[in-house]
Amino acid sequence: MHMIAYIVIAVLLLATELIYFRIADKCNIIDKPNERSSHSTIVLRGGGIIFAISILVWMVWQMVHGEWFMVSDYLPFIIGLMLICGVSFWDDVKSLPDSVRLVAQFFSMGLMAWGIMQGSAVMSMDWYWMVLIGVAALIVFVGATNIINFMDGINGITAAYSIAVLIPLLLVDSRVEFIDRSFLIVALIGVLVFSFFNFRPKGKAKCFAGDVGSIGIAFIMLFAIGRLIVQTGDVTWLILLLVYGVDGCLTIIHRIMLHENLGEAHRKHAYQLMANELKMSHVTVSLIYMALQLVISLGFIYLCPDTGLAHWIYFICSIVIMGIAYIVFKRKYYHLHEEYLASLKKQ
Repeated sequence: MHMIAYIVIAVLLLATELIYFRIADKCNIIDKPNERSSHSTIVLRGGGIIFAISILVWMVWQMVHGEWFMVSDYLPFIIGLMLICGVSFWDDVKSLPDSVRLVAQFFSMGLMAWGIMQGSAVMSMDWYWMVLIGVAALIVFVGATNIINFMDGINGITAAYSIAVLIPLLLVDSRVEFIDRSFLIVALIGVLVFSFFNFRPKGKAKCFAGDVGSIGIAFIMLFAIGRLIVQTGDVTWLILLLVYGVDGCLTIIHRIMLHENLGEAHRKHAYQLMANELKMSHVTVSLIYMALQLVISLGFIYLCPDTGLAHWIYFICSIVIMGIAYIVFKRKYYHLHEEYLASLKKQ
């Protein structure tokens, strides 16, 4: 694609987002704050639908220009994206049972895994290895999708983190061609359009991503990372999601230790402590997460030697360092959240 094409797509996506706002306002698709929320005003929900729409626009653009064969390679992923975003959007409008959402996620992830593996060396393996790899990929993808969804709790964090993932992917693609470059650029344009309305201080956001946004962009990023892993045979590329992974996983472990219901809303993530108990600006917190992930990813790409051993050492050391930082932070400031919970009980 040429620069003019990207400008046209950006304008189309901006217009589409504005049209969605009109629809959401008339249909009362809103997010009302509660005692667990990090916002205090009513905001339009589901603005992240633009992420899925950006991929549809990319697909149509490619088809119009005769790239039918390339689009067919992405078709299982696109069908899965539409399914998981459709279910997530309906869940934003009217809550669905967990079982329905989970079934949709596993089926969609199965389609994505098929799209990632077709034409790769994995398809030439014995059937039992293919099944084993497929099941492992499904578990990782579903878990990662839900962690990314859980991390969508303050203005700008989903957009900022998505930028911190998509930019390194673009840089890697210039070295290792694992995906169509225009796919990543159009996805990034969709994120930037959403950022214009969401990457704002507390109380200033026009819209929230909603489940359709956080799960949709997770699906897109995981597809790209999955293709990179299959292309290189290097699973340590999961480091592109390390910051979210550490915060999400350790917070789940913390809640299990507290014997909490993991299905209930909470404010125990590190970013939530920063925004709520420490009163840090949503934009500042989002930029911190963005910067941390960019530093880790760019160090992995440009500073780490391109060998399997070096990648694993960098990957494991990064997990350990981020894990220690998370624990130290929570030990120092978690008492503020306990005081907040105690104040709720007195009300």
